[in-house]
Amino acid sequence: MIARFLFLACLTFQFAAHGEDAGRFKLTARASELDPRAREHPEIDFVFSKDGKPQDVQNASVDPRVPMRGKLVVWLMGHNDALFERLNSYGLHAIQVHYANKWFGILKPEDRLARGRVRLEAATGRDVSAQLQIPQPDGMMERAFQFVKWLDKENPAGKWGQFISGDGTGIRWDKVIISGSSHGSTTAARFAKEVAVDRVVMLCGPRDQEQDWQALPSATDPRRYFGFSHVLDGGWTGDHYCRSWELLGMHEFGPIVTVDNAAPPYENSRRLISAADVGGDAGKAHGAVTPGKSSPKADDGTLLYEAVWKYLYTHPVELVGQPGQPDPDCQKEHPLPR
Repeated sequence: MIARFLFLACLTFQFAAHGEDAGRFKLTARASELDPRAREHPEIDFVFSKDGKPQDVQNASVDPRVPMRGKLVVWLMGHNDALFERLNSYGLHAIQVHYANKWFGILKPEDRLARGRVRLEAATGRDVSAQLQIPQPDGMMERAFQFVKWLDKENPAGKWGQFISGDGTGIRWDKVIISGSSHGSTTAARFAKEVAVDRVVMLCGPRDQEQDWQALPSATDPRRYFGFSHVLDGGWTGDHYCRSWELLGMHEFGPIVTVDNAAPPYENSRRLISAADVGGDAGKAHGAVTPGKSSPKADDGTLLYEAVWKYLYTHPVELVGQPGQPDPDCQKEHPLPR
């Protein structure tokens, strides 16, 4: 067992040493290897391996050459190293954890708070939904904690220990930026309603358009929620995002700002959109707001949204825009799916 762990550590610790990435630490580890209590839940496609490939690999990175901000981004979607590279360049630590996020196409909402309960159980491991059973070791919170504990031991130069609570029993969520895209951004928002975090960054989201949990009281100050969408994204054209943003109270901190003809600090708003050219493709528009192949480029080949991403993750939360009124053209009522 000891030999196996040492072999795993050798495999999963990387020191990037080429080109612009030289000096950046990138680490991976399997959730099932870090915590013997971890279990699979195949009924919602929450498994450790599929078709011979591991599904529970978790990723982390930090760049110690950059002055650290003392903030940890917990990313609730598939790993995106292009995003993590940018986060690290801002002085942020970043991890991506394996948590129960495959239930969305399987479970139908029972009422207008049901998806919120499922998301909350998947994130916290607390028994709040009758539709699934995710115990604490398999919830996002505990898996993030076990991962950060491992990172603290394996990569002391990364100073991961600053994100562990003083009593050593969990993550310091007040130092966490909870973030995701699409489905992940929706769970990030639901989690922040329950647990106070430093910031919430929601790319192409949140959705749950037929749900009302977005209007629940929030443990996280509403000014700490930031969202970014492309206007051709189906979540925007279907009035899913505008609805959620208003229910979350984001309209109290600035207008909807189109970033294509604006510059930071975007009127200190929390609601950013873009109409940049994506070839009229709604699917591409959905992924455009996250660094990657779908994200539009400037004539010089750089990605158009570089300033937007830095703003979303680093803009001082005490700087807010002028409060606005709810948009009468944003459809608020969406029926439950049958």
